[in-house]
Amino acid sequence: MSAAKILVVDDEENIVHLVSAYLRADGYQVFTASDGPSGLEMARKVNPDLIVLDIMLPGMDGLEVLAQLRRESDVYVILLTARTEETDKIVGLSVGADDYVTKPFSPRELAARVKAALRRLKSGAVPPDADRLNFRYVRIDAASRKVWVEDQPVELTAVEFDLLIALAENRGRVLTREQLLEKVWGYDYYGDTRVVDVHIGHLRQKLGRGELITTVRGVGYRFEDESR
Repeated sequence: MSAAKILVVDDEENIVHLVSAYLRADGYQVFTASDGPSGLEMARKVNPDLIVLDIMLPGMDGLEVLAQLRRESDVYVILLTARTEETDKIVGLSVGADDYVTKPFSPRELAARVKAALRRLKSGAVPPDADRLNFRYVRIDAASRKVWVEDQPVELTAVEFDLLIALAENRGRVLTREQLLEKVWGYDYYGDTRVVDVHIGHLRQKLGRGELITTVRGVGYRFEDESR
């Protein structure tokens, strides 16, 4: 089996060097780009399994690169953001980032995030007993990763699908944001859990029935649909 391909797009040479070294040590093929246009071109050329994308890039910023990527691909994207730019994090997630890491960061931490993401993508993050889940409004085929709401197909990203599976498998039970991070993103997360909130918001919009996923204030989320 060929090694997973990782694209690192950042204009800071020391960051690219360190991150690439850690990722190559883990056995990945690593490709790099130092500005927005070349990052987009490289993504189209090598079709990576995962992209590490800085927001602050010359030529075209990371958010615009991400927006263009999302018109063409659902590749997993980890966004690199400045610690003080909270708005960038939210906008990045809204545009389509799957996760983010705040600068300054440990290359070891980023490599662990990459490994967790690829492991979850490879496994599909689907429990072995969750082949098909049928509820009053929602029908899920885990093997084909397809979802229907009131018999109408709904297109979900990999993260959105895995969130839905995690919640539906625990129908009626509250899952904390930390539990969802571990189940869907595959790592223990210390700090800001808003990545869960943004993706839950996207999932609710796509399901078209906001009441299916309820917020338990200060705790987490619960899936409310009745089994057929």
